[in-house]
Amino acid sequence: MNMKTSVFLLLVVALGFTSCNQNKTNKNETNQDMTTDLANNPFMADSELPYFTPDFGKIKNSHFMPAFTESMRQQNEAIAAITSNEEEPTFENTILAIEKSGVMMDRVGNVFFALSGAHTNDEIKAIQEEISPKLSEHSDGIYLNDELFERVKAVYNNRSQLEGEDKVLVENYYKDFVKAGANLSTEDKAKLKEMNARLATLQTKFNQTLLDANNSSALTFDNAEQLTGLSESQLKSLKNDEDGYTISILNTTQQPLLQNLENRDVREMLYNASVNRANHGENDTRSILKEMAELRAQKGKLLGFKNYAEWSLQQTMVKTPQKVKQFFAGLIPAATGKAQVESDEIQKMIKEQGKDFEVAPWDWNYFAEKVRKAKYDLDEEQIKPYFELKNVLENGVFYAANKLYGITAKERTDIPTYQEDVLVYELFEENGEPLGLFFADYFARPSKRGGAWMSNFVTQSHLYDKKPVIYNVMNITKPTKGEKALLTYDEVETMFHEFGHALHGFFANQKYPSLSGTAVARDFVEFPSQVNENWALQDEVLANYANHNETGEPMPKSLVEKIKKASTFNQGYSLTETLAAANLDMEWHTISPDQKIGDVQEFETNALTNTKVNAVSAVPPRYQSTYFAHIFGGGYAAGYYSYLWTEMLHHDAYQGFVEQGGLTRENGQRFRDMILSQGNTKDYETMYKEWRGSNPEISAMEKARGLN
Repeated sequence: MNMKTSVFLLLVVALGFTSCNQNKTNKNETNQDMTTDLANNPFMADSELPYFTPDFGKIKNSHFMPAFTESMRQQNEAIAAITSNEEEPTFENTILAIEKSGVMMDRVGNVFFALSGAHTNDEIKAIQEEISPKLSEHSDGIYLNDELFERVKAVYNNRSQLEGEDKVLVENYYKDFVKAGANLSTEDKAKLKEMNARLATLQTKFNQTLLDANNSSALTFDNAEQLTGLSESQLKSLKNDEDGYTISILNTTQQPLLQNLENRDVREMLYNASVNRANHGENDTRSILKEMAELRAQKGKLLGFKNYAEWSLQQTMVKTPQKVKQFFAGLIPAATGKAQVESDEIQKMIKEQGKDFEVAPWDWNYFAEKVRKAKYDLDEEQIKPYFELKNVLENGVFYAANKLYGITAKERTDIPTYQEDVLVYELFEENGEPLGLFFADYFARPSKRGGAWMSNFVTQSHLYDKKPVIYNVMNITKPTKGEKALLTYDEVETMFHEFGHALHGFFANQKYPSLSGTAVARDFVEFPSQVNENWALQDEVLANYANHNETGEPMPKSLVEKIKKASTFNQGYSLTETLAAANLDMEWHTISPDQKIGDVQEFETNALTNTKVNAVSAVPPRYQSTYFAHIFGGGYAAGYYSYLWTEMLHHDAYQGFVEQGGLTRENGQRFRDMILSQGNTKDYETMYKEWRGSNPEISAMEKARGLN
């Protein structure tokens, strides 16, 4: 997953990822912090560290609110100077001036949003709750500024005189203003501002409530007998201070340990803790998400569309929700059909084990693992010893990047980080020229939201002569002291995925920061990252990093072949659970403006039943509505389909790599030049077709998923 705040406003999109309810004391302390002397605030100027990297040795929580306040003041002052300019609107005095107006906003926002997602605390949560509606109001104050829009429109109408990035920047700003409501009447603009402020508050509240729900739903067990099936290292990682064991609830419906736990009652307990985490008591998100969905629908109508999704998808690759639903319709029958075959195999395994029950969602992963062992003689515990975290990163992820793009990485221990487990690497071009700085934050902790993502501390731009500083975040269970961090293959693949996002950011080659790197549509941004997953199992790359963490012996060829043969195993389940979640997202965001949601569970059930994506009862959505943070707490509202859309792109693209010789410098350089370095400067369909030589086809995805 990629998270990138806009260079210019709309920072609220990234607000609120991890937070919980605050007491008055924290808020008062935050207000007192606003008196902090701005002269000593590290956000007032670029950092003096290499690459302008945020100096976490100097940054304190008390710096954020004063810095946000000052950044809004500076930007408002800059916008006022633009609108009061009596000269005719030009690219330089209007568009470029807008682009430059949010420099401090980005400086503070990039750091704050990183910490609110990856390493939050009570003070950050309080600031987050307070700043969210203020940033929304600030954004609206610019995008809905009539005088400013008239100047933008004047430059847009004369854009034929411009070329290259200058012309693209003008067109993008014009579209952004129109999409934000610049053409609305004064009365409707006032309504929109109220809606946006409320939505920003609700988004923060959803995240606060969900983090609390995740933490309070953790299960505690008194003895290891209840957890039979877990390895010694897994048990060690779950040990708590009371000599018991605690299983934390992660972001998805299915929990990783379900594939190991032998006790069916414990499996059911863990599954129920997951699906019920946010539907009861003070951690109930249902009223929040209902209000958000209804308000988004009304916002879509106010802006001239039938629903929120139609408004949201304007500048994407698919353009319309109808195209998304057609895409789903082409996949659901094959996905659920394969899932049913898998369900039958699991049911057969249950009977062979002497059990007499119908497979339920909490049984699936446990017995699927047994089916996999029987069919492919493959055990996850056989694999993990060959995937030690740092070795995978340095000799796998970085190695593949070197083979494709010629870049190298060198660890740095002199750069301050925001948490002790964060690794820092400096990246270099093939000729030795510095490329940027990479932060790797891989271990789970209570202060971090679930999932995995990438974003920038510093965005590449020639305008400011800045190279990128990028971070990747994951949620790998941290081993006990003295133990090595051993990964599942899924975690290995995720590491390659997130570094694919990083490469998209590192290879950015744009003049303007708002067009740079990963500042592209949701249904294109996941494409480069998914392409990079393909190199994890490529023979040359795998041979370089899949070495036993104790003996150094390479992974046996027989085990490698088992992994490859099992690559299409359980893909019916995997695709169906993702389709179900993507379908839920689209259904929530295509409700009519007048529709009132009654019971959330009833809405969810109807949404899944109407498309028959829930045809296999033991396959639940990857996310249920109450904990679907992507769409109610993040920036993926009406956009979760993009994971599947870009999967289609990446399988087709990988086929293109294979046709041209696979893992070669020539292929890597061509992909870098034509895709990774383009940022948001070209039409996505055009960009892809020029690189691939044809439009993407779904057949490669179906083959990779084992659907044909």
